[in-house]
Amino acid sequence: MVNEIKKQAQEKMEKAIQVLKKDLVSLRAGRANPALLDKVVVEYYGSEMPVNQLANISTPDPRTLVIQPWDKSALAEIERAILKSELGLTPSNDGNVIRINMPVLTQERRAELVKIARKTGEEAKVAIRNIRRDANDDLKKLEKNGEIPEDVARRGQDEIQKLTDRFSKEVDSIVQAKEKEIMEI
Repeated sequence: MVNEIKKQAQEKMEKAIQVLKKDLVSLRAGRANPALLDKVVVEYYGSEMPVNQLANISTPDPRTLVIQPWDKSALAEIERAILKSELGLTPSNDGNVIRINMPVLTQERRAELVKIARKTGEEAKVAIRNIRRDANDDLKKLEKNGEIPEDVARRGQDEIQKLTDRFSKEVDSIVQAKEKEIMEI
């Protein structure tokens, strides 16, 4: 029972780490990365679809993204969606493909991106702490109902705290790596 609670908590914490990594990939660090456009949705024939489902996205060089839609009629809609997104990118359309040149980041923008990365990391830590709280509540409930003795519940809470500490350190290292990548010129 205790191992099951611990296993569930660990799986949820791993998912929180995956979400953090996915969110940080979409932060622009001066290099072209197709994942930047993962959150851009396009109005296409009455429904909203992510850009990566409407087009092939490639990076011919470190500072350029090329978006080649499978349906040429979607070109203008994709361009409009990129302009409306909060990425601060300016696409150029040549009738066949959309090219996005990644501007060099200013020091101000880099500092802003670092703040966003830290905020995202803090949100991941909050999620991990919430998972810890839920697992501890489950252990206390089992103890209260007499299903497990007090020492087993205490040991389970200690193990869950160790998991929480491990995942919090992992969040810190991921955020530090992203900060280093952002500040790199």
